[in-house]
Amino acid sequence: MFPYLGLKASTKQSQIDERLQYHPQVFEFFTTEQDVTPSGLIHLRDMIEYVKAAGVSKIVIHHPMKFQGIHNEVAVDQTSHRDGYHFLMRSSEALIKLAIETDTQVLIHGGYNSPLSEILSNYSSIEAARKVVFSRLDYFQSIGGDHVMFENSISPLYDYGDPKLENLVIEHQYRLCYDTSHGFIVLHGDNAKLQASMAHLHDQIVHYHFVDSMGKFHDSLELGKGAIDWSALKSVVNMSATNIFEINLKDQMNSQEMRNSYQYLKACWQTSV
Repeated sequence: MFPYLGLKASTKQSQIDERLQYHPQVFEFFTTEQDVTPSGLIHLRDMIEYVKAAGVSKIVIHHPMKFQGIHNEVAVDQTSHRDGYHFLMRSSEALIKLAIETDTQVLIHGGYNSPLSEILSNYSSIEAARKVVFSRLDYFQSIGGDHVMFENSISPLYDYGDPKLENLVIEHQYRLCYDTSHGFIVLHGDNAKLQASMAHLHDQIVHYHFVDSMGKFHDSLELGKGAIDWSALKSVVNMSATNIFEINLKDQMNSQEMRNSYQYLKACWQTSV
C-alpha cells in the first residue's frame, strides 16, 4: 500500500541487515565507485539476492553519486574530464546490465549541482550542456528500457520545476524519480509550484524520494521538519510508483529518521481528504 516503507542503505551487509529487520517493501542501494569495480559488482549482485531472499521485490540501485570525490555529472565534459566521462558511461552501462539481469531498477541523476561557472567553462551555454545531458539520458534509456529512471537535481541542467525542461522530459518519455526536496529547492520553497510540477510529471514518475526541506539548500530533512505541505501532495502523487525516504541519518546504522518519515506521511495522508 502506497506510501511504501522504502529504506536506503549502502552495500554493507551490516547496514542492509539493520534496514531489513523493519521489513521494508522497497529497498534502494546507495552505491559508490567501489561498487562498480568487478569485485564490487559481484558483491552488489550478492546483496541484491540477499535482499530479495528477505522478501523485498522492489529494488533500486542508485548510481554512484561521486567519482574521485567529485559529483558524477551526466554533463561531464568528454574532452577535459576523460576519466570522469569514462566512469559515467561504463558504470551506468554495468549497473543497467546488472539491473536487467536481476530485474531491478537503476536510478541515474540527470545532474547534481555544478556551479554555473563550471558548466560554462566547458559548454557555450546552459542549453548546449542540457543537450548533452538529454543525449546521454537517451542512450541510457535505449539500453535500459524499463530498468532505468532519471532523478531531478538542483542544477539548471536537469531540474524539475522548470516547465520547459519538464516538457522535454515528457517528450522524451523518460521514466522518472522525483525527489521532493530537490523540486522544492529549485522552486524556492513554493508549495503550489511543487504540486504543479509533480502533477505535470505524474504519469512518468515511477519512484519518489520523499524528503523534506526548507526550500533554500540541500538539507534532506525528516518529513514534518521542513516546509513542504505533505497533505497537499497526496492528490498529485502517482500511487503506482515506489518510494523511499532519503533522509540524512545521524547514524548510518540506525534508520530511525527514515522510519519516522514513513509514519509521518502515512498518518498525514490517512487524515487528509
